Amino acid sequence: MFAVLLSGLLSIAQAGTLAGVTVPDTATVGGQALVLNGMGLREKFFFDIYVGSLYLPTKTTSSTTAITEDTAKRITMSFIYGKVTKDQVNEAFDEALANQADKAAALKDRFEKLKGWMGDILSGESMQYDYVPGTGTTVTVKGVVKGTIEGKDFMEALWSVYIGPKPATAALKAGMLGGN
Repeated sequence: MFAVLLSGLLSIAQAGTLAGVTVPDTATVGGQALVLNGMGLREKFFFDIYVGSLYLPTKTTSSTTAITEDTAKRITMSFIYGKVTKDQVNEAFDEALANQADKAAALKDRFEKLKGWMGDILSGESMQYDYVPGTGTTVTVKGVVKGTIEGKDFMEALWSVYIGPKPATAALKAGMLGGN
């Protein structure tokens, strides 16, 4: 009984929590051990939408490092809002791509593929992006692997949506970069 209790306490101690969402402190992507860099809250019109979690090989507060280093990494969005429609998710991708006008033409087809994999997302569901150098970004929606999109340039554009120069929100970026 004591071992079970101790195990439960250790699993709680080794997790990050924000806005009622708890995620593990570590993850493995492409055989590489990653650490939870930070968690941020995405709000829109005063509503809490999702908690974004960033996993990297080593912690950093630099968005440039987190985006451009060609290492395994993960972003997870754990949704807490009742329902976010496929159209709302895809509008956010369109806006993010428009914010990266210099790259938009080269990335448009790959973002269209990503948008095709989206669906309505309910509270308690998640989306996850796992990047592996030389392989690409594997997209998981509601626990189902949708596929992998090639290119470091795609990963950098996708990561920029959350932690780049024009993120979804400054608070989300700050939290994911460890600056809650």
